[in-house]
Amino acid sequence: MADERIQETPDNEAETADDKPIKQRKNGLYAAVSDELAENMKSGWADTELRGLTALPQAGQTAARRAALSARFPGERLVVPAGNLRTRSNDTEYPFRASTEYAYLTGDQTQDGVLVLEPAGPSGHDATVYLLPRSDRGNGEFWLDGQGELWVGRRHSLAEAEQLLGVPAKDVRTLAGVLSEATGPARVVRGHDAGVEASLTDKVTAERDEELRSYLSEARAVKDDFEIGELQKAVDSTVRGFEDVARVLDRAEAETRGERYIEGTFFLRARIEGNDVGYGSICASGPHATTLHWVRNDGRVRAGDLLLLDAGVETDTLYTADVTRTLPVDGSFTPLQRKIYDAVYEAQEAGIAAVRPGAKYRDFHDAAQRVLAERLVEWGLLEGPVEKVLELGLQRRWTLHGTGHMLGLDVHDCAVARREVYADGTLEPGMCLTVEPGLYFQADDLTVPEEYRGIGVRIEDDILVTADGNRNLSAGLPRASAEVETWLAGLRTA
Repeated sequence: MADERIQETPDNEAETADDKPIKQRKNGLYAAVSDELAENMKSGWADTELRGLTALPQAGQTAARRAALSARFPGERLVVPAGNLRTRSNDTEYPFRASTEYAYLTGDQTQDGVLVLEPAGPSGHDATVYLLPRSDRGNGEFWLDGQGELWVGRRHSLAEAEQLLGVPAKDVRTLAGVLSEATGPARVVRGHDAGVEASLTDKVTAERDEELRSYLSEARAVKDDFEIGELQKAVDSTVRGFEDVARVLDRAEAETRGERYIEGTFFLRARIEGNDVGYGSICASGPHATTLHWVRNDGRVRAGDLLLLDAGVETDTLYTADVTRTLPVDGSFTPLQRKIYDAVYEAQEAGIAAVRPGAKYRDFHDAAQRVLAERLVEWGLLEGPVEKVLELGLQRRWTLHGTGHMLGLDVHDCAVARREVYADGTLEPGMCLTVEPGLYFQADDLTVPEEYRGIGVRIEDDILVTADGNRNLSAGLPRASAEVETWLAGLRTA
């Protein structure tokens, strides 16, 4: 990584305005710059303004979403920040990812951006997106500032942003004053931009702000055609990522940290075809597969073990897939692995069959849990009857998590929706959710036969609710045990 230090002086020796121009460092040091260089950098740059840009593909949808938001909160100022860079270490930051609410309403992914819906008349709003404009070349910001364009890349001008987003754009550096001077009730999506929140402290309440956040979570439950297309794109890339992994299982076995080799292989596909992974990939081999969210990925990958791979590609528009397959590392299930795997598969089949419009959201979970409870009783691990097992939740010792969740811009989408709308709600066409039952027998669980210990199986697919039932977006990956073995054999010899 380039280091912009030229000649450094500590904070307490910073040069005065009468001295040479300086460039401030995040670590409290300054780099001296000559007057001649500062003057030289002001000129000789071509005009790179982009004109006649085409609006983002989702611009029509984001306009409709803002209109619905406006109708829900008439007469109130609504403020939705994108968020700011977060420090990873010292003067380096994590890659920026815009807040889900901001991306949903604008399609923009710009750090420090803020969408403001200003009341206009009795029921409507005027929308403005506040953004950082192009770096100023006259005052040297573009090269003196560590976030200037020479260091981090070109930003869109405000005029370019207006063309892309279909929303008037203004300089975000003026926003604090605008918000401080504004009157009347306001709501803000909290947790993304402390500076924006500070400008609104006397105009907002936690209760009203939570209503705004809940509304935006619930609004994302039913996906429009653009969103469904993006989710399918994410899933298709994810399928290719799983194929990549299957092809290198032999190589992963040779590595001390074979799980990291798996993680890196999938990550390459995510970065080539999308923005990133949608969440930390779970690459859990052997007993690690019994840890529900194993993301350390620092273990060996051994023949005879199962690899539980839970991963998803995030598209450039930030929609993510979430798929899990449990694969025999050497290509074939042992009899016991197959028995457990087939039970989970049967449970998933029952869960997917329960996904349809008009069904209760909990139905697919209940259907999958019943199958797992039946198998656990059948194997003698629990004492029946099954109804009693389900009533007491005894099967949860080996299947602790819920059987699925909503999916979209967040891997656990709609997470702050009201209970009556989400967990206690009803499925509708356009909703997308995961169905992911699992069985996990911990390596130290003395209540099961020794041969069960250390085996973990999960199968997860992304299911779209349709007008007449459902569609498995991730059907491109085999699920049945025999199909998985055939698939692995074909990829290993390809």
